[in-house]
Amino acid sequence: MRRLREKHTEMRFGNKIGIATLLLGLASLSASAAEMANLRNGFAIRHERHEPRDTVTRLYLTKAPDNYVDIPTAEILSFEEIETHLAPVSTPPPSNNLDAMVSAASSRNNIDPDLVLSVIRAESGFNPNAVSPKGAQGLMQLMPQTAAWLGVENAFDPAANVEGGTRYLGQLLARYHNDLALALAAYNAGPERVEQYQGVPPYVETRVYVARVIRDLNRKKSAQNGPKSDPPENRAATQRSKASARSAASHPNIASPMRYTSRVRTGS
Repeated sequence: MRRLREKHTEMRFGNKIGIATLLLGLASLSASAAEMANLRNGFAIRHERHEPRDTVTRLYLTKAPDNYVDIPTAEILSFEEIETHLAPVSTPPPSNNLDAMVSAASSRNNIDPDLVLSVIRAESGFNPNAVSPKGAQGLMQLMPQTAAWLGVENAFDPAANVEGGTRYLGQLLARYHNDLALALAAYNAGPERVEQYQGVPPYVETRVYVARVIRDLNRKKSAQNGPKSDPPENRAATQRSKASARSAASHPNIASPMRYTSRVRTGS
């Protein structure tokens, strides 16, 4: 009888060890380490890994090798490791419903749908329930006061959010005479900051945002058009668009080049 009790105790102890081992294994599968780069201006950039390159440090925003930003190493105060679940790391592709909503809103506001999708990718990663630390909501990250001004009653309604955000982006493009860099900077930091600095504000977060959206947009256009040369009528417009982006690209906070051609419709 005593030996039976001892054997039963050993079996329960063994089961506990097995359960603990299983839980540890599941924990290691469900979470992975990411990093946060703390910048001198008070902002922080979440990324998967970093890589020193001469005077800049390359921050890989996702696991994809072509999704990165270069930040001057002197602007980075520290790195800290953060724990994150694997599922939200990868950016899901837009659904057919979202494509249809973006296409309709873009047509009504005379904006390239690829530009709207690039903004959505940078703003929320296609998450309709996203909320920023500052309170921006939904796919296009509308602040409550901006949503109210645009007539968006529920910023978490994807269709209403996309319609309002697209209309607002169109207004900014018209305000800055289709200067994409300035319009994106105003969408991120506010028109008052663009007016204050007479160009793209000297905020690392804003310059990273502008560069990221334009890079993603140009990647879409390159994939669609292939290695074709611009027709003669586009060359002058290409030079103008490059000049409009120079205010964001020339600042030392962003080392990656930006390009934008007239093949992309940016407004009325």
